Amino acid sequence: MGGNSINTQILRARLTDSSSVWIAAVAIPLMLIGPALWNGYPLLQWDTGGYLARWYEGYLVPSRSTVFGLYLHFGEDSRFWINLGIQALATLWILQLTLRVFGILRPSRLIAISLALALTTALPWLASTLLTDIFAGLSVLSLFILMLHGSRISGIEKCSLFAFTAFAAATHSATLAVLLGLCCAGWIARLFLRPRIAVAGLVQGSLTLVAGAAMLLSANFALSGQFAWTPGGYGVAFGRMLQDGIVTQYLRDHCPQQKLKLCPYRDELPATADQFLWGNSMFNTLGRFKGMNDEMSFIVTRSLAEYPLWHAEAALAATAGQLVSVASGEGTHGWIPHTYGIIERYLPAQLASMRAAQQQHWNIDFAVINMLHIPVALASMLLVFAIAATALWRRRLDDLTLLATTVSLAMLGNAFVCGVISGPHDRYGARIAWVAAFVVLIAAVRHFAGDDENPDSRSP
Repeated sequence: MGGNSINTQILRARLTDSSSVWIAAVAIPLMLIGPALWNGYPLLQWDTGGYLARWYEGYLVPSRSTVFGLYLHFGEDSRFWINLGIQALATLWILQLTLRVFGILRPSRLIAISLALALTTALPWLASTLLTDIFAGLSVLSLFILMLHGSRISGIEKCSLFAFTAFAAATHSATLAVLLGLCCAGWIARLFLRPRIAVAGLVQGSLTLVAGAAMLLSANFALSGQFAWTPGGYGVAFGRMLQDGIVTQYLRDHCPQQKLKLCPYRDELPATADQFLWGNSMFNTLGRFKGMNDEMSFIVTRSLAEYPLWHAEAALAATAGQLVSVASGEGTHGWIPHTYGIIERYLPAQLASMRAAQQQHWNIDFAVINMLHIPVALASMLLVFAIAATALWRRRLDDLTLLATTVSLAMLGNAFVCGVISGPHDRYGARIAWVAAFVVLIAAVRHFAGDDENPDSRSP
């Protein structure tokens, strides 16, 4: 009788776990695209139109990846719900895989953690938007698993992570730069942590960036006939330098001697990079990126040589400013005329659905949402930095320390790359801050579950 009772309990537990798995598989993706479902159409952003147009226009434009453009084109016939499904399922996959390699995966925990992230972070808004940002944070986690936990996943999962990370790197140059920094940090750390960091993992992680670069170059060639990188680096950096006053000073110092196109406008330059590059400024009159690229690159390189200290101070300030710029929803509102124009021109069958969406009626209030998102993001980031610093100080180099350190470096790298190149924007901070909240939740589960579920709690 006792044996039968035990078997019955085991069977009930298995049935409960099986039910929880199915609930998680259905409920979590729906939570992640909840904002889009409420909206009635995938969320759009300032930059969405530029990516959508790549398939139709067939030429390269600054900061608009053709790889992501092809990805969006793939989902057009479904009104982009296929894209949101991919983003939600990829998020679910990466979250559960991270919990699994940490030895704390339970269906109920996965549901609880996903719900916490959906309610308190930008994650569901990122997953619901037709933009590259969702892949920035996910790729940090996928690279971490591939480089440091390859022995805990199957060969198929390794191949899938490799492909996913390569694709994410190809969707945005800033994402590729952050991942490159993490790979470099991994190779340096191996000099001191040989037992913890395998060469095979570092090689696999590094090769994802090579594959991502090859993917981008191939897509650029296929769509435009140019075997070239996505343009725009100098132009975007020029905008940030203009915002810091460096460009104005350079023009004042050199316009009497150098015949630059901007000289007649040196006292009329806009106050911000966004106004100069994307507003109705003299940038349009002078030919935008095509007409101004050579001059902007000239001013960027020459000003670096002439004002190195000013540039260093501006870069430090931009990095610090980007670290604390974490509000959700930047550029996701009712006034995005370029994206609307692209949909009207190339996808007229979707106009009615797009115009009926909540977003186009200005029904999304991120001011209220950010009353929760901002403090959660900032607190999570501080806690992750604290976890990493405390553990390193005590030389407790377990898996949680390595994850916290990886995410800390990713946040710093993201702040440096985005802040220095583009200037601080909330969008760039929000797309990585949710990962910090995820790390804090993992640490909380570890703390309350105890070391009995920690497969690698010992220091090396």
